[in-house]
Amino acid sequence: MASYASQVKKELTSLEVHPEHARAELAALIRMNGSLDLVDHHFLLVVQTENPAIARRMYSLIKQLYQVEASLSVQRKMKLKKNNLYLVRLLQQSERILKDLSIISEGSWMINTAVPEKILNSEQRMRSYLRGAFLAGGSVNSPEKSRYHLEIYSMHEDHNAHIVKMMNHFGLHAKSTVRRNGYIAYIKEAEKISDFLQVVGATKSMLSFEDVRIVRDMRNSVNRLVNCETANLNKTIDAATRQLENIQYLKDEVGFDNIPPKLREIAQLRFDNPEMSLKELAEIVPSGPISKSGINHRLRKLTQLAEQKRQTLA
Repeated sequence: MASYASQVKKELTSLEVHPEHARAELAALIRMNGSLDLVDHHFLLVVQTENPAIARRMYSLIKQLYQVEASLSVQRKMKLKKNNLYLVRLLQQSERILKDLSIISEGSWMINTAVPEKILNSEQRMRSYLRGAFLAGGSVNSPEKSRYHLEIYSMHEDHNAHIVKMMNHFGLHAKSTVRRNGYIAYIKEAEKISDFLQVVGATKSMLSFEDVRIVRDMRNSVNRLVNCETANLNKTIDAATRQLENIQYLKDEVGFDNIPPKLREIAQLRFDNPEMSLKELAEIVPSGPISKSGINHRLRKLTQLAEQKRQTLA
């Protein structure tokens, strides 16, 4: 069964986007998962992923945007590695494409690790870039899990800082941390993860996330309520048991006739109705209904009498 993160990525790779927005998405995919090799004095662009849908997405975006045929191949991993590696290779016009995506600058083959200003200044391009960044280095826990967590991994600090900046432009409360020779932009709040999925265009995944989260949170709320009510019931039972023990002790050691009338009335009432709550007892007092606090006060007096009697006999 595919993971929830895989389901999100599958939905994202099926989205149709405007060419200008597709450029921002492709820029993130290449910047984060691409590398350059020198072959016969020409630079070969290689972009790799373990997800075949993402590889097909990169292949189609390159063809759509630049009318260039890339090659798509599969590299089998060693036995200990369960996932294949999918490679998109581009030998022709690599320099033109990388410059157009602002991944390299004119007259230089140095990789620009930061996100270009033209993306940071456009809300729609930021959405598309975040979509590409999530496809390239993102993961998200299933809403069924006990901890909500979405993250995007970057190799470079400035790129990670821009990912966090773009996330927080949409109010996602993203934070950053260092991990495994790289950097992580992450979100921990369930509502903000749902918002992120909406931002990048994973509407179906967002609705699925919300459905599971609401049911799970409701189940947790019901469990907390049941646990609270059970705890209160146990406290009530324990209190009633102690009250009955003290009343039985007074009956055996003192005798009801030697207890003040108001206390005797309540002692007999509790003795005859051990299962009733204080509120129910208060409503059936023979001398007339009294308040719940009045019942509680008299029961405490009976407890004090029992304790005093025990001390005198100790």
